[in-house]
Amino acid sequence: MKRICLVCMGNICRSPMAEIVLRRTLEEHGIDVEVDSAGTGGWHVGAPMDERALATLAAGGYDGSAHRARRFDRSWFAERDLVLVMDADNLRAVRRLAPPEADVRLFRSFDPSSPPEAEVPDPYYGGHAGFRDVLRMVEAASEGLARHLADH
Repeated sequence: MKRICLVCMGNICRSPMAEIVLRRTLEEHGIDVEVDSAGTGGWHVGAPMDERALATLAAGGYDGSAHRARRFDRSWFAERDLVLVMDADNLRAVRRLAPPEADVRLFRSFDPSSPPEAEVPDPYYGGHAGFRDVLRMVEAASEGLARHLADH
């Protein structure tokens, strides 16, 4: 495993939060894997992370200030070993772009305390509590993925 991409809809909330958390988690476990993120839509390309996502990450000791939103491109499958999406809608969108051999999964499928079909809900239209919930979910999935990668 050399490169993982995390995907949500706009790449300003869930997937960049997951990118920042997963990158640190893998570093803490001594796992050398590149991590990036993108959105299935292009509305926010070039924009920084949502301020609520940034504040939630900062409260958890993470720095997301360098993030700029990007849109997922089908050519990226050739460069990524694993594409992890936040919800079923984005899973369908990414799988429509994917070649047959691509490994595309829900991110929370790596959280051993969640069912395999569990999603990371979009906190965009809610309040700060939704962002805190997302942070807890991506931390749990990141730990589970790190353990999975260490075992394999």
